[in-house]
Amino acid sequence: MIVVGLMSGTSVDGLDVAVAELSLDRAGTLVLVPLGAHEHPWPARTRERLLGVLPPARVSLAEVCALDTLVGQESAAAVREAVDRYADGRADLVVSHGQTVFHWVEEGRALGTLQLGQPAWIAEETGLPVVSDIRARDIAAGGQGAPLASTLDALWLAGEPGTRRVALNLGGIANVTVVGAPGEPVTAFDTGPANCLLDAAAHRLSGGRLGSDLDGRLARAGAVRADLLERLLAEPYYRLAPPKSTGRELFTTAYVQERLAGLAPVTDEDLMATLTELTAVTVAEAVRPFAPVEVVVSGGGVRNPALFAALGARLAPAEVVTSEARGLPAGDKEAYLMALLGFLSWQQVPGVVPGATGSATPRVLGRFSPGAGPLRLPEPGAAPRRLEIRPAR
Repeated sequence: MIVVGLMSGTSVDGLDVAVAELSLDRAGTLVLVPLGAHEHPWPARTRERLLGVLPPARVSLAEVCALDTLVGQESAAAVREAVDRYADGRADLVVSHGQTVFHWVEEGRALGTLQLGQPAWIAEETGLPVVSDIRARDIAAGGQGAPLASTLDALWLAGEPGTRRVALNLGGIANVTVVGAPGEPVTAFDTGPANCLLDAAAHRLSGGRLGSDLDGRLARAGAVRADLLERLLAEPYYRLAPPKSTGRELFTTAYVQERLAGLAPVTDEDLMATLTELTAVTVAEAVRPFAPVEVVVSGGGVRNPALFAALGARLAPAEVVTSEARGLPAGDKEAYLMALLGFLSWQQVPGVVPGATGSATPRVLGRFSPGAGPLRLPEPGAAPRRLEIRPAR
């Protein structure tokens, strides 16, 4: 199948769009061939409105409804462009994650999640069936609904007995998957903020001109403020045991400002250096007990040299590499993940590794919107045993 995956993360930068050819053989090898990927930026006004509904904002249902439509329409345009660009105008399935605007967690348990992006617009525009609402079934089954990357990571990074590898994704929130030998239990969880606090600070400090600390310039010009870092590290979330998940409901745009109250003035450069160190410290402390031999990093944070250097220093002696070294572009991995999860759902194969998100029983993920033709699913397939990433022919 040729599958289009759409992902918009907590950084709200835009839609990551990836097109992949996927197949599953009888021996249990899932083959993924990346055909192409790019970022489809949100129109400036749409991004502004999406940021405006994130917690702790109070918004009307009219705004939620409007954004559900706008995200769906923009997703449809992105799919049409990607299919023409990477697949000669032909695809079989679309998998749309949507834009998360709320992830409901109480006392360590996920109770609900809301992603905007009405899939009917995609189905109507492209004529293709759409898998959407990809997280909700796992939450209903007792899981956290995140991080779903554990499914790809467990098939991709399993190695020799006695060794562990960690997949680290640096989106708005940082998440990790700890993978041992094939068949061993997988641990996956959100460690805390990756880019969300950095991006919010860059936006505020620049008066809205910047969406991030470009090339880590501010952070590299500053020094870590120990007093502020101590306050930030006091966050109780870091001490919760996995599985666990979090989002911008906790790490809001006002989160850092509230913790600056009462401190001596902090320069812009020192603030960015401290927030960069916060991500490095919390990731490293979460990963250290597993003693990995390798950490494979993906996500937008890979483009921040200050953050990547801080992580390398904190994660030593583990080797730190980007996902490109293993065949997946770092900025596009989660869009390819969506394509993989949708393919599994189409094959009626559970999309969660047992135990990875905390659900008692892995479930087939998502809901289906028919395309122009009848919705005909194949007979349920067997769960894959390994993932092989092959270059496009």
